[in-house]
Amino acid sequence: MTLIKSISGIRGTIGGPTGDTLNPLDIVKFVTAYATFIKRQGRKTDGSEPSGKIIVGRDARISGEMVKNVVCGTLMGYGYDVVNIGLATTPTTELAVRMSGADGGIIITASHNPRQWNALKLLNSEGEFLDKEAGNEVLRIAEAEAFEYADVDHLGRYIEDNTFDERHVESVLALRLVDREAIRKAQFRVCVDAINSVGGIILPRLLEALGVSYEILNGEANGDFAHNPEPLEKNLQGIMGRMREGSFDLGIVVDPDVDRLAFICEDGTMFGEEYTLVSVADYVLSNTQHLTPNTQLTTVSNLSSTRALRDVTEKYGGQYAAAAVGEVNVTTRMKQVGAVIGGEGNGGVIYPESHYGRDALVGIALFLSSLAQKGMKASQLRKTFPAYFIAKNRIDLTPSTDVDAILERVKQMFANEQVNDIDGVKIDFPDKWVHLRKSNTEPIIRVYSEAHTMDEADALGKQIMDIVYKMQG
Repeated sequence: MTLIKSISGIRGTIGGPTGDTLNPLDIVKFVTAYATFIKRQGRKTDGSEPSGKIIVGRDARISGEMVKNVVCGTLMGYGYDVVNIGLATTPTTELAVRMSGADGGIIITASHNPRQWNALKLLNSEGEFLDKEAGNEVLRIAEAEAFEYADVDHLGRYIEDNTFDERHVESVLALRLVDREAIRKAQFRVCVDAINSVGGIILPRLLEALGVSYEILNGEANGDFAHNPEPLEKNLQGIMGRMREGSFDLGIVVDPDVDRLAFICEDGTMFGEEYTLVSVADYVLSNTQHLTPNTQLTTVSNLSSTRALRDVTEKYGGQYAAAAVGEVNVTTRMKQVGAVIGGEGNGGVIYPESHYGRDALVGIALFLSSLAQKGMKASQLRKTFPAYFIAKNRIDLTPSTDVDAILERVKQMFANEQVNDIDGVKIDFPDKWVHLRKSNTEPIIRVYSEAHTMDEADALGKQIMDIVYKMQG
């Protein structure tokens, strides 16, 4: 296992069975490269003068304290004032950058990866992930290692500010489409799986402010995850069982940094992670149309997300646009088309009226508003959306395989269909689709396919896989 470097930062393991790939030396190098990049930018993205401060927030991973100390010390050594906001969600840290007028931010989180992983996610002065060009420049600076640190008279200061959880919750409550009164009157009772991270700290604040009663599972923010932290059905048997035992209206599941969101229906069945964005978008589209009739209703998701979002968007006379996989690609596309909402099928809701970042708190508040206004149970709401199923497969290749050539041949074979090649090759058929993407870290092609039944979806994926295997001889 090697250190994984990408435009959004670096990711690796702290000891564990795969070895130690994210060590203090690497942390120092990449944080210095990031600080160098931010300083060279001069003015911030909004044209204002630099503030000389960087926000640092982290999830509750066991290694987080160690990584935080190295990150903060390095930034101070470079000359930046560090505002440590402590245990905080990814969207809280993003908002803190904007709210404080900082020059950037570093989020210490490996998102849904297991406990031995950690990562540095890098933000610009808008509290948004660096784009591809900026991310590549940080990697280039890190590779060159031509670093210059501050002298003793110009070292940065260390500041702690624990107010941003409250400010994040207040910003969610202030959103026009968060119907606090309807939620309060509904007297919801919810069960939350906070996976032993920062969700256990901030979600009670949000739910109490909304007048929702709750029970928290895995609420201690100690980073010792009670189960695999990715919010998929196979990992959520605990809360699903609790939902079947108790009289809850909804189950809420987040990942360790609280940018992904999954719901569980009142009967203990999965609402479907792909349908988190679909349901919230349906609510936003219907109310945006009502509140501001002349607004162009546009939505965005990545190419591997369910077609249900397109269907729901078109139901309201809106337009759907696709983006390459990756949050920064989705937000870039959202800005280009003026989307009223967007996100990713992994439970990531991006609502520009709040900020351009996946935010589970925003998703929870909007979803509860929808449930309250409609007077429906979660299972009833789920049945109002188009039914699709996504199958996920992979093609293992030899290291010498020319993946780009294979994807080009697949594209040519299906030239008579609707093909999108902004991120691998996606082939849209009238009632289904298949998306092939090459991995940046290993010799595989990921194959996602969607249809109205899981059998159909899997069969389509296998059909394309057979074609690729034949190409290899």
